Amino acid sequence: MPHPAPDAVLASKPRLRWLDDDALNGEPDAAALDAALTPEDAFFVRNNGDMPAIGAAGDWRLEVSGEVHRPLSLTLADLARDFPVVDVTAVLECAGNGRAFLSPPVPGAQWRHGAVGCARWTGVRMRDVLERAGLTEAAIYTAHHSPDRSLTAPGKPALSRGIPIEKALAPETLLAFAMNGEPLPALHGGPLRVVVPGYPGSAWQKWLDRLEIRDCEHDGEKMRGTDYRLPIKPLGPGDAVDPADFAVITDMPVKSLITTPAAGFTHAVGRPLGVAGWAWSGATPVAGVRLSADGGATWTEADLAPAADTFAWRRFSAALAVPAGPVMLVAVARDLAGRDQPLDAAPWNPRGYCNNLAHRVDGVAA
Repeated sequence: MPHPAPDAVLASKPRLRWLDDDALNGEPDAAALDAALTPEDAFFVRNNGDMPAIGAAGDWRLEVSGEVHRPLSLTLADLARDFPVVDVTAVLECAGNGRAFLSPPVPGAQWRHGAVGCARWTGVRMRDVLERAGLTEAAIYTAHHSPDRSLTAPGKPALSRGIPIEKALAPETLLAFAMNGEPLPALHGGPLRVVVPGYPGSAWQKWLDRLEIRDCEHDGEKMRGTDYRLPIKPLGPGDAVDPADFAVITDMPVKSLITTPAAGFTHAVGRPLGVAGWAWSGATPVAGVRLSADGGATWTEADLAPAADTFAWRRFSAALAVPAGPVMLVAVARDLAGRDQPLDAAPWNPRGYCNNLAHRVDGVAA
């Protein structure tokens, strides 16, 4: 049975479909993601464990420790007062987004297309805080700690991930306390979360209360084995799995999502069909999107609007001619390195991560 969402959560997230999972996880349909900034009521919810009890934001403290010369203990007020406050508009996508479409199926939360959103995140640069703390020469990785706990192993952290120190010092990486101009909601990690544009959502730790700097790749909860890792060489169903042959996901693949028209649309024959949506990528920017109205037999290059920010998604649109009968829309994005979304099947992996199979939307023209 799906996790029973509290009434207040259901009221605040009317457009989400709740997954059949022990933790509270939900996603919207693609059509709910048509806005440039995803509204809170349509933004997906991802949890690995329980929802921690969060007190008053004024009581929250962030401890900075480990490979630093000057450990810090900071309130939210300290962060906003002592460091430059900046905005970054960026896509947040769960690494498991699209897992439900992997063949053969793999275990895990069965996300369809909606475990993604784009928001304006407000906070302070992680690098500014780390410069205040003073990194030692041994610092190579961050470790993120939060109060959420496992639902299957009481008292055990639900998640404790980290990022390479180079990404921690990148200007886009934030300690965020606001989302789309409002205080960060508890469902989305408030009062403080990590924002790591281009990286999978697991790196964007929610409810951050301790930032530890380590002299090795972090080995916290869900940083070991095959958790949030991809095979470094081709791996097929039934092949032996050796965790030594997996590497941490640090770059999300190019992807696109048709947000209009909605699945099941009907369209009048003889009129162009307006098709639009969003394209995004990790470290390598989006270069273009091509669209098909006949399942991939013919293609039209879409117009691609400028990005609002380096890691924000980009609007694509086109007017397509559609003959009478069934219509299958397909969107394929490509990045500047020439990598396209796969049209037929994404590379398989045993955890179902980073499935960027081309998005399809069915309808009828009559």
